[in-house]
Amino acid sequence: MGLIEGLVAIAGLTVLTVVSRGFFFLIDKDLPMPGWLHKGMRYAPLAALAAVVAPEVVLDHGQLVQTWRDPRLWAAAAGLAWYAWRRGLLGTIVVGMTVLLGLRLGLGW
Repeated sequence: MGLIEGLVAIAGLTVLTVVSRGFFFLIDKDLPMPGWLHKGMRYAPLAALAAVVAPEVVLDHGQLVQTWRDPRLWAAAAGLAWYAWRRGLLGTIVVGMTVLLGLRLGLGW
């Protein structure tokens, strides 16, 4: 690829990126959102978090965890218990990580 083709490719990708990422900033009026979509978007962060965390907790190398001596299970249970008790996200993370590190470093699981 020559210099001209490279510059054209960079300019084209720049325009495409600015238009696609700034689409909602470039229009003057608000786009209407249906009520069902607005209600559904309230659960999007929770669904994304569950989609990321759940496989990490219950899978080991692509297989379901086979033993109860997996510290991730105990850490998730401790974090869930803390959240059910106190409803605090920071405490949930601290308790879960404390249990995870305690079991990994203390018991060698």
